[in-house]
Amino acid sequence: MVHRVLHKGSCHCGTVKWQVYADEEISVIECNCSVCKKKHSRYFIVPLDHFCITAGHEHLLTYSFNTHTAKHNFCRTCGVQSFFIPRTNPDAVGIMPHCIDSLTVKKEKVIKFDGMNFDSAAKKHRSMLMKLARKESCVNLKLSNIH
Repeated sequence: MVHRVLHKGSCHCGTVKWQVYADEEISVIECNCSVCKKKHSRYFIVPLDHFCITAGHEHLLTYSFNTHTAKHNFCRTCGVQSFFIPRTNPDAVGIMPHCIDSLTVKKEKVIKFDGMNFDSAAKKHRSMLMKLARKESCVNLKLSNIH
């Protein structure tokens, strides 16, 4: 049974704050693509309408590369990325579980994603990623407007 809770999170300095409705038991994706590997990134996916920036929108910067589908948002003050728009699902948000400030995550299940071979991995995992986003399924801001 899915038990959704309100998770509250932030960047390191606390300037960028957000909240997300998601299960208290989350499926965390561990990706080995070039950018995730460098950042040691782990995330879980939620529908965009379950996510809300509550403070610091104006302090966000965005990094994007290659297809420019993924939007890697980070705080301009401390540099921490606490969420992003994933290439695999641009209508969703990837949340970094280590940036959740509340003690609301009860369990994490890690799923490996072979981002080094993105196209074949995305085809293989697309249905799984969509199911995760729906499962995890506020004031909603258009993240595409962040610069």
